[in-house]
Amino acid sequence: MILLADGGSTKVDWRVVENGKEIKQVFTKGANPFFRTREDISEELKAALYPEIKEFTFNSVHFFGAGCANPEKNDVVRKAIADHIQTSEIEVDTDMLGAARGLCGHEKGIACIIGTGSNSCYYDGNRMVENVSPLGYILGDEGSGAVLGRLFVGSLLKNQLTKGLKEQFLQEYGLTPADIIEKVYRQPLVNRFLAGFAPFIRKNIVDKSVENIVYHSFIDFYKRNAMQYDFNQNIIHFTGSVAYHFQDILRRAGEDLGLKIGKIDPSPMEGLIRFYEVY
Repeated sequence: MILLADGGSTKVDWRVVENGKEIKQVFTKGANPFFRTREDISEELKAALYPEIKEFTFNSVHFFGAGCANPEKNDVVRKAIADHIQTSEIEVDTDMLGAARGLCGHEKGIACIIGTGSNSCYYDGNRMVENVSPLGYILGDEGSGAVLGRLFVGSLLKNQLTKGLKEQFLQEYGLTPADIIEKVYRQPLVNRFLAGFAPFIRKNIVDKSVENIVYHSFIDFYKRNAMQYDFNQNIIHFTGSVAYHFQDILRRAGEDLGLKIGKIDPSPMEGLIRFYEVY
């Protein structure tokens, strides 16, 4: 029996798995070690996770999460898990590796995440071999919810979109242009604020001015990220909320560039369960 975790900054999706079959699912708050301490994460697991899984005995725990990019940060999560779960193996690694294993399994390929942020890698069937730095929503994160929101709001406030969209948007979100400037330049968690406009973008995707923003941002993602790997010999797979909800445009943008597009899944978890079914 194993415990799998797909961890973001907002929430962690835990799955109890036995012989390749899911037994139980539990959600806890995000466990990004760049923002939370070992003690903080441990208290969260004690309150929200352990009571739900205390009846199980695990052979191993595999945690893939945002912020788990170096041994020091990984130890923060590993020790917090070890506070409450006795097992012979605790694997902690990046959400990108989790996505790659979930999308590609034991086959090589190009794996991509497009959610609030974006990331990608070339994967050899077990490990990440190459990784183009995502650089965040200011310098990179092409195609992500944060960048789509940034591009959309910028065009909106400069009156570059279809007439009437600006008034509709400001009324729906209860914002003024001054509010947006305040939140973008003076308040924290700007990436989440901007990514929060993705539902409005999706709802108005039939508007050509909106569709163009999404399409060209995905083109940028391919050119600046996925196409830096051996894309002629590999299939490109995706996971993440933005990739999933805008998959028609994402797939079309890739095919317009002559790329081979494979899976577009909302979460890597089902694939991760298959990857570890031998445990």
